Amino acid sequence: MTSSPQQAFSVLNLELPPAPQPLGIYKPFLVDGKYLYLSGHGPVLPDRSLIVGRIGEDMDMDEGKLAARQVGLTMLSTIVTNFGSLDVIRRVIKVLGMVNCTPDFEKHPYVINGCSELFAAVWGTENGIGVRSAVGMGSLPDNIPVEVEAVFELHS
Repeated sequence: MTSSPQQAFSVLNLELPPAPQPLGIYKPFLVDGKYLYLSGHGPVLPDRSLIVGRIGEDMDMDEGKLAARQVGLTMLSTIVTNFGSLDVIRRVIKVLGMVNCTPDFEKHPYVINGCSELFAAVWGTENGIGVRSAVGMGSLPDNIPVEVEAVFELHS
C-alpha cells in the first residue's frame, strides 16, 4: 500500500517553517475549481527569518538548491496551515522557479530541483512532478535567492 502525501512527508523528517503572511496586496493562495494556485514563496526558516543572498555571489548553486528546497517546505506549510494536510493535493501541475543570481549563472534548473525533488518525494514521481520553468532574475524581494510559485490539482 502506498503512503499518503502527508505520511510521505513525515518519513522525510523535515521541519515545516511557519506559513508566511502576505507582505503586500495579494493572496498567498487561491482556489479556482479543482486548482490551487500558490503565490510566489521565499525560503522561510523555522524562526521566521529568510535565507538571503545571490547565487554566484553570496552562495553557490548547492546552497541555492537547499534554499529552493526550503521554499518548497514553505509552500507545503501554506498548504498544511490552510487546508490541514498535504493529502488534499492530487498532483503538482506547474512550478515556476525564479533564481536571484549573477548574470553569468546558468544552472537555474539545478537550483529549482531542490523544490521539485521535495515535491516528487511527497507526491511521488507520477503526481509530484509537473511542468516547470526555471529562470534567472537580477534581484528578488529582500535579496532572497529563490522564489517559487506553483499550481496544484486538488482532490475532488
